[in-house]
Amino acid sequence: MLHIVNKSPAERNALESCLRVAQDGAAILLIEDAVYAATRGNTAENHLRDALSRFKIYALAPDLEARGMGDRVMAGVATVDYGGFVDLVAEHKNCQSWL
Repeated sequence: MLHIVNKSPAERNALESCLRVAQDGAAILLIEDAVYAATRGNTAENHLRDALSRFKIYALAPDLEARGMGDRVMAGVATVDYGGFVDLVAEHKNCQSWL
């Protein structure tokens, strides 16, 4: 399953909820303000670092760039462009959006 999170971890608990219920091996795509979670030094860094052993984690590169965070992505988090976003959706039978 692909989980898509779009809210900042500082604003909402969507990422925390996603990490709690997602099954091992799932993919998590961070978009919009959720990309802050994929950067070094943020409030969710430890949670996301722990999650990297259970999930494939992606961040949308254009959203990182739009927020000036393109050079602060944590090791282990893959970045994708819009084409990669489409590929992830096509690769997974189910998608869950976390609002």
